[in-house]
Amino acid sequence: MAFDSISETIDPHQGIVAASTALGFAMNADVLTASLLRTLARSKPGGTFLELGTGTGLSTAWLLDGMDQHSTLISVDNDPACQAIAEQFLGHDERLTLVCQDGTEWIEANPGAFDFIFADTWAGKYLQLDETLAMLKLGGLYVIDDMLPQPNWPDGHDTKAEQLVAHLENRDDIVLTKLAWSTGLIIATKKD
Repeated sequence: MAFDSISETIDPHQGIVAASTALGFAMNADVLTASLLRTLARSKPGGTFLELGTGTGLSTAWLLDGMDQHSTLISVDNDPACQAIAEQFLGHDERLTLVCQDGTEWIEANPGAFDFIFADTWAGKYLQLDETLAMLKLGGLYVIDDMLPQPNWPDGHDTKAEQLVAHLENRDDIVLTKLAWSTGLIIATKKD
């Protein structure tokens, strides 16, 4: 990719946005959501973080900005072209492990325990939700976005989103807040 020579000299956020545009990837996190991710990440010093849906790494960069030096982040995506951009601009960060694999397969094979989970793809949000929430530590944060209608939603997706919200609201192992802000966020925390 044409950004190889400048990836070390420009702000990673700007580089990721430019490389995303060149790739034709238009699914990066909204800046308001990204800023909130950074702030919430700071609340988990020494934390274990999981991002399902790296995309090109913009939300990954914001999470890393908020994490302290003792935290770790695993970010999973099944698109090698997108992961290559994240690797290019963020791969030098030793706190980050990028995994190019189907998210549902990764969840099935890695029942770890995390302080913070950002589910930004089908896996961990619409698929394997129970398994993903089982990975959340007591007091851990589970964050999802794009819960308000989006222009790229396929027909019928609004019903899926409503069902997801209803399922989360009926769980007795989490406390959640729905935010009609940015792209529509839900933040949940695991309780005992």
